Amino acid sequence: MFGDMMGMMGKLKETQKKVEETKARMDNVLLDENSSDNKLKVTITANRTLKSISIDDELLQDKEMLEDYLILTLNKAIERASTVNETEIAAVAKEGMPDIPGMDLFK
Repeated sequence: MFGDMMGMMGKLKETQKKVEETKARMDNVLLDENSSDNKLKVTITANRTLKSISIDDELLQDKEMLEDYLILTLNKAIERASTVNETEIAAVAKEGMPDIPGMDLFK
């Protein structure tokens, strides 16, 4: 019984380490998101850190339009980054979880 428990604890620690490594790796995963007409482009990491913004000169003439573009495009980028991040973390966590009857956490 204790051997099984020690094995599970070791597996959980290993999984925790892999999750932390995956989180760190997400800093290097860059995602580009563009407005529908490509007048605004943002680059964000899978950890949701904004890396760059590229704005078409036409948008600089209209403050309200630029603000709308920024909100829409940044929200799409954040949503996409969140999906990538959560998918990657869940995959690593599921892979390393011990098989405990009745504990189907990642279905």
